[in-house]
Amino acid sequence: MKAKFHQVPKAFNNAFSIRHDILPHFGTIWHYHPEIELHYLIKGEGVRFIGDHIDHFREDDMVLLGSNLPHTWKCNEIKQEKNHVEALVLHFHPECFGKEFLTVSETQEILKLLQLSKNGLIIHGDTKERIKELMAAMQHTNGLEKLIYLFAIFRILATSEEYDTLSNSFAYSKLNKIDESRMDKVFSHTLKNFKEKIAIEDVATLCNLSTTSFCRYFKMITNKSYFDFLTEVRLNHACRLIIDSDLTMQHIAIESGFENTSNFYRHFKNFKDTTPTEYRKGLV
Repeated sequence: MKAKFHQVPKAFNNAFSIRHDILPHFGTIWHYHPEIELHYLIKGEGVRFIGDHIDHFREDDMVLLGSNLPHTWKCNEIKQEKNHVEALVLHFHPECFGKEFLTVSETQEILKLLQLSKNGLIIHGDTKERIKELMAAMQHTNGLEKLIYLFAIFRILATSEEYDTLSNSFAYSKLNKIDESRMDKVFSHTLKNFKEKIAIEDVATLCNLSTTSFCRYFKMITNKSYFDFLTEVRLNHACRLIIDSDLTMQHIAIESGFENTSNFYRHFKNFKDTTPTEYRKGLV
């Protein structure tokens, strides 16, 4: 998906950076950067867009994003208050130690890790627990000690299988300002109105395109139809309600924007390969 280039801030002459963010929200711009990003969420919730992947995010999530993989975190609007989100964010450029660094035999595991990260990885299990401790300690170090922490994180990630791939193969191309503006409008309108019936003609109008042109345009840059995108947003909201509430499935279907329960069950089954009822039982 086309996105805005983002210049990752770091101190002059530093090979990499780690920061502790405490903010009202993560911003809304769909962006990319050449730096690999390791993102540990301490506090906050909403919807996460990574490549062509859409998912609900919540505290204690850890994600590894590859170089130039477009992404954004959209916080729930009702909770966009002072200091609502908190995260540890580590950035490092794939060539931060020189172009030859990843060509030697000792770093081939790191190279494989960076290749995997191109589609985005969500880290879980003991791997996540160990890394978040290292990230927390790393922010209070300098010089060689900070570098040692970075390589410890590399080693854990490179030898772990406790991760899931988030995005499918993603055909990245650089943005232009029109695409950036269009996609931000589509995201914002969809997240604000997904509980109601959304007319694709209205979304197309936001982009100053005809309905046919919009459908073709959206599919070209996201590898999915707008209807599929809208359905994923609704289903991720439904999953959150199933996890966090005791609402009936009929109520959840309505609250998530589905016209009826049977329609909700059909889409949920295709999305999660299980029924909503079975999904809730599996959480107990």
